[in-house]
Amino acid sequence: MLDTRRKMLKARHELLDREIPADTKTALEVFSVRHLVRRIILVSLALVAVAFISWMLGRYTALPSQIYQAVVEYFTVPESEYADLALHRALFNIRLPRIIVVILVGMALSVAGAAYQGMFKNPLVSPDLLGASAGAALGACLALLWNLSNIYIQAFAFIGGILAVSLVLLINRVVKADAILGLILGGILVGSLFQSGTSIIKLVADADGKLPSITFWLMGSFASISLKDLLMILPVMLVGYAVLLTQSWNLNVLSFGEDEAKSLGINTGRTRLIVIAAATLLTSCSVAVSGMIGWIGLVVPHLTRAIVGPNYRVLLPTTMLVGGLFLLIVDNFARLLFEIEIPIGLLTSILGVPFFIFIYRKNMKGW
Repeated sequence: MLDTRRKMLKARHELLDREIPADTKTALEVFSVRHLVRRIILVSLALVAVAFISWMLGRYTALPSQIYQAVVEYFTVPESEYADLALHRALFNIRLPRIIVVILVGMALSVAGAAYQGMFKNPLVSPDLLGASAGAALGACLALLWNLSNIYIQAFAFIGGILAVSLVLLINRVVKADAILGLILGGILVGSLFQSGTSIIKLVADADGKLPSITFWLMGSFASISLKDLLMILPVMLVGYAVLLTQSWNLNVLSFGEDEAKSLGINTGRTRLIVIAAATLLTSCSVAVSGMIGWIGLVVPHLTRAIVGPNYRVLLPTTMLVGGLFLLIVDNFARLLFEIEIPIGLLTSILGVPFFIFIYRKNMKGW
C-alpha cells in the first residue's frame, strides 16, 4: 500500500514537471518560498492596516487614541460609564460589523472565482457562472416585493442561489453532455431564466415604493449591515472557505486536464461537485447580505496570480486576503467619497473593467 502511494506521488510530480511549459517554469521560479512568505505577510499587514483605518474613518471620525480608550472601556466598564456613547455605537455597532462582513464577502467572492477558474480551466470565469447570483437576486427581489423583513430577504436570497445552481446540476445530469460544457450551458440557461424573473418583478413593483428599494438592492451595498448579519453568515462562510481550501491540490491537477486528473486517481466528478457546492454557499451568502457585487471574483484571482503564482495551495488562501483587502478599499470609497453612499456594485464595475484589462495583460502568459 505504501509503495503504491509513493508511485502515485512520483507520477504526480513527473506529470507536473512534464506538463508545465518552459516559459511558465521560468516564471514559477520567481515565486520562491521566501518571496511567497514575504508577499503573503505584506498582504496580511495591508489588510490589517486598511481595516484599522476603515474603523477610524466615517461621518464620526475617531483618532487612534479615542479608539484605544473606547476598546478599553468596552471590556472594563459598563455602558453607562462610557465617555462617549455615540462613538462606541459608531465603532462597535456600525463600523466593526460592516468591516468584518466586507472582508468576508470579498474573501468569499474571490476564492469562489479562483476555484471556478481552476475547475473550468478558464481565466474568464466568475462566481456567477452557474447562476448563483441571478438566483439570489430573484429570491431577494421576491422578498422585497412581498414587503418581508430583512432576515427573510437574506433567507430568500440564499435559497434562490442554492436553487439556481441545483437546477444547473439537474440540467447537466439530464442532458448528459460534456461535464464542463453542460455546466456552462446550464448556467447560461438558468441565469437567463432567473434574470427574466427579476425583470418581471421590477416591472410589476410599485414605482413609488418597492421598485426603488429593489433597484438599490440590486446595485449592492453594505449600508445596513449589523452584528446579526455577521453572526448569520459567518458559520456558513467558514465551512465554504474550509471546503475550498481542501480542494487546492485537486484544482492543481484539474488544471492539466480531465484525463491526467483521472490517471492520478482524482475523482473529477466529485471534486467538481464539492467545489460547486462550496462556491455556491459562499456566493449565495455574499449576495444575501450585500446585494449584487460584480467583478471581484473575476479580477482578484488574476491580481493574486501576479503576486504568488498559479499554485492553488498558495493561491486560494492568498486570494482570500487580497479579496478582502480589495473590497474593503472599494467600500471605503463607496461610503466616504460623497455625502451620500454610492452603491458598491457600481464602483466595482467601474474599477473592475480597466483593472481587469491591466492585470490580464500582465498575467495572461503565466496563468
